[in-house]
Amino acid sequence: MDRISYGYRRVHVLLRREGWPVNHKRVYRLYREEGLGLRRRRPRRRRSAVQRGPRRTATRPNECWSMDFMHDALADGRALRVLTIVDTYTRECLAVEAASGFRGHDVARVLTRLGWERGLPTTIACDNGTEFTSKALDQWAYTQHVHLDFSRPGKPTDNAFIESFNASVRRECLTQHYFIDLTDARSKLRAWQQDYNTVRPHSTLGNQTPAQFRAGQEDQPDRSEAVFPRV
Repeated sequence: MDRISYGYRRVHVLLRREGWPVNHKRVYRLYREEGLGLRRRRPRRRRSAVQRGPRRTATRPNECWSMDFMHDALADGRALRVLTIVDTYTRECLAVEAASGFRGHDVARVLTRLGWERGLPTTIACDNGTEFTSKALDQWAYTQHVHLDFSRPGKPTDNAFIESFNASVRRECLTQHYFIDLTDARSKLRAWQQDYNTVRPHSTLGNQTPAQFRAGQEDQPDRSEAVFPRV
């Protein structure tokens, strides 16, 4: 069968051309029984069809990250998007990247930089945003052996760590500052990230900072050599 995009009516026409004495009702019944129907309209977002099982809890630093996007505006009304990435075990803020817009390869570029700095995780949790479901990020994840764990549509609790973190970013940074331009926004976000990781006590970490909590953990094998081999 080399005309996989044909519907049953067109298949019926071809069969009649070849001399098969069948009507369109029989062709339709066989077409349905064989599961040959194709979805005509492409979904707006690609979603995983794999049955979701219980999510594993991270047991060490750099095992699982979570990422998401936030929206704000600059002083002149221009849109501001912020890519947030956290380590779900240590609660460290790994990135708060600001830009007027992001595409899949921009997200891959940020993750590549983090990979050089600290190695890559085995899993990254994210939603079904177009940047995360893009071919560019899918190819990056495949080549770097990183599993992208997509949330179910309409289920933000599937990625509760980043939702909680984003609430802190909004409450403690975005609503507290006036961003003149992108340079100003990036500077203030970096300052907040440093404060969050090294000064701000975290209640779920026994009121330690994320940096203190990570320093107290036993050293774990580093995947950076496997993913980014040195030349």
